[in-house]
Amino acid sequence: MAEQIADRRDIEFVLFDQLKADELCEVEKFRDFNKRTFTMLINEARKFAIKEILPTYQQGDREGVRFENGKVMIPECYRRPFNLLREAEFTSMAEAPEHGGQGLPETIATAVAEYLVGTNFALATYSFLGHGTGKMIELFGTKKQKQIYLKKLYTAEWSGTMLLTEPNAGSDVGLLETSAKRNDDGTFTLTGNKIFITSGDHDLTENIIHPVLARIQGAPKGTKGVSLFIVPKYWVNEDGSIGEENDIVCTGIEEKMGIHGSATCSMALGSKGKCRGMILGEENKGMKAMFHMMNEARLGVGLQSFAHASNAYLYALNYARQRVQGRALEDALDHGAPSVAIINHPDVRRMLLEMKSHVEGMRSFTYYTANCFDKAVTSKTKEQRDKNKMLSELLTPVLKTYNSQRGFDMCVKAIQVYGGAGYTKDYPIEQLARDCKIASIYEGTDGIQAMDLLARKLGMNKGLVFLNFINEAMAAVTKAKEFEPLKKIAYRTEQLIQKLADSAMHIGRTAMSAKFKIAFAHSVPFLEAMGDTIMAWMLLWRASIASEKLGNNAPKKELAFLEGQIKSADFFINNITPITMGRIDSIMASGDAAITIDDDSF
Repeated sequence: MAEQIADRRDIEFVLFDQLKADELCEVEKFRDFNKRTFTMLINEARKFAIKEILPTYQQGDREGVRFENGKVMIPECYRRPFNLLREAEFTSMAEAPEHGGQGLPETIATAVAEYLVGTNFALATYSFLGHGTGKMIELFGTKKQKQIYLKKLYTAEWSGTMLLTEPNAGSDVGLLETSAKRNDDGTFTLTGNKIFITSGDHDLTENIIHPVLARIQGAPKGTKGVSLFIVPKYWVNEDGSIGEENDIVCTGIEEKMGIHGSATCSMALGSKGKCRGMILGEENKGMKAMFHMMNEARLGVGLQSFAHASNAYLYALNYARQRVQGRALEDALDHGAPSVAIINHPDVRRMLLEMKSHVEGMRSFTYYTANCFDKAVTSKTKEQRDKNKMLSELLTPVLKTYNSQRGFDMCVKAIQVYGGAGYTKDYPIEQLARDCKIASIYEGTDGIQAMDLLARKLGMNKGLVFLNFINEAMAAVTKAKEFEPLKKIAYRTEQLIQKLADSAMHIGRTAMSAKFKIAFAHSVPFLEAMGDTIMAWMLLWRASIASEKLGNNAPKKELAFLEGQIKSADFFINNITPITMGRIDSIMASGDAAITIDDDSF
């Protein structure tokens, strides 16, 4: 039977052969788990996703979200899988059991989520957004707030959102106009408008808890005066029971290119002067809490977008094996020769291998980053914990942006494999491309992520964090050189890593000079080059593991999979990284046309 959503064997390869995720069971935090339980959870998620979620994908897209008489109407087909997701305790897999989670490592939770999120992201938004809200309350809330909200949010009994964007401010959060006035009872009255709020309103849960960024009257201008508030759809009483409806309402929904089953709402706070909220964390420190949620969300976006690509690749692969059209190239002049499946045509094979290598590389990149989160908590020494924490911070903007870009590219590539059929709604490929495009826009656009990488992350700890990343990648090169068939691509990867390091020094110096605008004009290409380099590292690492297994008389049933790992690395490093080298050349050249062109010349 053809694989669906994700390659189950590849997931296992990344988790247990590449990352040794089962070794996490040796630490106190995860000692109640073992490899068998990890495998069982992933298998259950796979079965659940295929049986319960997958049938809602196209149906939910076609039905969409409706806004009628002030009410948000979600696709009816979402209700059953949403309730089953809650019952199966899939909504907060990495959180502590006492708070309603399963206590899993982030690495394993990410693998489970690949199936649950990758099958229907629009549905997943209702199920998992409350987790981010809960995490902020866990980290910054009072004891009472944790007691009231945590378990209900982590178990999706209540859902959550993120009220950040405003019509006039957009990504420049410091310009927000939503205000908060102190009340005598310690609460605040909020007034303002927010837009593009995912899952801003619906009736899947009995309450929706909104984290809202607002400025307390008299607070400083800019981000330094922004505070974070808990604003429930229905007021929550001191005993945790639900009270009267709060003055926060949806005023409309967006008609979007994709994720039609996800309610993207415009929200009005205090139109009747009765919107109440509670401060979360310290006054004027709201951005600190919100950025924690956004960084976690960026890992989720990296997962979402590569999962779309994985879906698209498997659909395209299955179609290419079944679709018979055209004669084999060697029989092109023989009009009596039979037609063959299109997987036999060289250009189709090229597209499939390009998709395969990208999907596998992005899976390793995503799981590796999640694994850094785990090691930042579980490593034996403070030095190791700090190293992994800072490495995850360096990689997060690259993961979010690179996977978003390449995930969409691979969905488009899948349409090309289908040809005209892929452009129709008869197949799910066109929907995957539409749904995936949002990933490069929300939680900070490509340019914002690249600015974060250049302005904040490259110089962390005086550049030692970036140097640690370079050393990690070089270690994979050293290992690959032990295998004769990999030496050529190992040397190519070594050259790429060194060239990336040189370009990092160059763009960093430029950013601190009078030509800083030129540096930021090249920041996205630099991030893309770093992403390609990470992919080469991940794929070469995979190829080394596969080569070692092949050299140790791997079982016959494993040969095709293991040889496929080597071919993925070979293709990416020989066909994609030369383009990356050219991109780095352009960064080093520091062309200034984008900065010096006159506005009227556009």
